[in-house]
Amino acid sequence: MTAVRDIDVRSAQHCETTALGVLLRKQGIDLSEPMLFGLGSGLSFVYWDSKTMGFPFLGGRAKPFDLTRNLAGRLGLELAVQETASPRRAWANVVAPIDAGHPVGLQLDSYHLDYFTSKVHFGGHIVAMYGYDDRDAYLVDTDQQGGKVSTSLTSLAEARAARGPMTARHRSFTLTVPRNPPSLPSRIIPAITACARAFLDPPIANLGHRGIEKAGKLVPTWLRRTDDPRRDLAQVALLMEKAGTGGALFRNFYRNFLAECTRILDSPHLRTGLELYTEAATLWTEVAALIAAAGDSGDAQPLVQAGAVLCDLARIEREAMRALSCLGE
Repeated sequence: MTAVRDIDVRSAQHCETTALGVLLRKQGIDLSEPMLFGLGSGLSFVYWDSKTMGFPFLGGRAKPFDLTRNLAGRLGLELAVQETASPRRAWANVVAPIDAGHPVGLQLDSYHLDYFTSKVHFGGHIVAMYGYDDRDAYLVDTDQQGGKVSTSLTSLAEARAARGPMTARHRSFTLTVPRNPPSLPSRIIPAITACARAFLDPPIANLGHRGIEKAGKLVPTWLRRTDDPRRDLAQVALLMEKAGTGGALFRNFYRNFLAECTRILDSPHLRTGLELYTEAATLWTEVAALIAAAGDSGDAQPLVQAGAVLCDLARIEREAMRALSCLGE
């Protein structure tokens, strides 16, 4: 087996921040998962639906890989990204840094990975790879997926070659820390205000606070969209709470990020944002529970209640981001 030595695997909940943590700790930068998420301006919201989708999707974060790009730019990291249509070249792009002693990040479709028990296509999944042998690849994924895991080289190739929503062409990437990285306090305010501006002024009504409000109007109609509410509504609720898509996980991250920031910066705007996102995180858990209850019962009333809570959340998060957008003024 060829493997990078001394990989530091920590308890982590989100795929992209899990991989970023592995890559950065190898180079001596040790940040909490919420801090990685917040510095990457990772919080967002999307209500995603189309004719090709069987059921609507709620997303609570920035687009896959945007967080990585944002974090690299904010911390002055050298982000080397490689994409190719050639499976042979794609494999060479991965083994080269590992052979040189550096873990590498991969974007792929989690559906094909051997250790994934939930077989749902998601082309925006990100893992850190630290080793390989003649049969398997050795990866670091979230706690939910097992932390240090392995998958066959065949399954890894299928996952990397997959095409569809949010996929990339065999994307792999590495991060290099500069000799004199910028100080953490100087990067916090730009990260927060950039996230707030994007959330407050989305280009379409499906995004940001407008997207949450739209979800509040459409979620009560969801029973009309499914012939199997136990399957579809349960899946949405599970993803919201465990994977963070449109749920409490990313709001918990952002709350904890803001709490860390209050220990570094003294600002009433920051404290207001923290208070409101603490409330929002609890309400997102309530929304997921109501959607699950509607799936179990087939009754629309919990969805009506979920819609009302979502409308409250649109207001709460809008107020939070307005306060946070004033940081540094």
